Amino acid sequence: MFRLIKQALYRARQFFQALSANLDEEDWQVLRENLNPEELAAFGRMSAADQRHSLEVYYTLVREGKTHPDLLKAALLHDIGKGGGDIHLWHRVAIVLIRAFFPIALKWLAVPDGWRRPFYIHYYHPILGAEMAKRLGCSPLTVELILRHQPTLELPPWDPTPEQLELLKALQEVDGTK
Repeated sequence: MFRLIKQALYRARQFFQALSANLDEEDWQVLRENLNPEELAAFGRMSAADQRHSLEVYYTLVREGKTHPDLLKAALLHDIGKGGGDIHLWHRVAIVLIRAFFPIALKWLAVPDGWRRPFYIHYYHPILGAEMAKRLGCSPLTVELILRHQPTLELPPWDPTPEQLELLKALQEVDGTK
């Protein structure tokens, strides 16, 4: 029950952040220090809400002393698979409600064409984002962290080291997906 309340509060905060998701000069400085120009362009294709969320994940990890470069890059890029996916605020609200009350429906809605495309982008964004990160030249660990940041997908096996597993858990916890 506590986990459900915590998740609801997290999503409510995310919703209100999405309404005022502007980036300031400090945010842009962080991005320039951590992303190369191609990665920055991919970050720029995300919605303002996803950009703000990714930065909040980054800032939280830094505050917690978790500063591994691959983890921080994954924090900034973990949602790049949503970029250009036309996921509007009403889709996000629907996704949160469906996940809470009928989670299996999210997979059914995940069709790449037509009106269900935004649900497809949302559901498969870790895979889409990892493919994009790989094309951008991100490290194999950054790619794995992006791929596995949402534990709901069926993915090929991975045999992480204890440190890699800790990095993944940190990303998932701060992202609110664990």
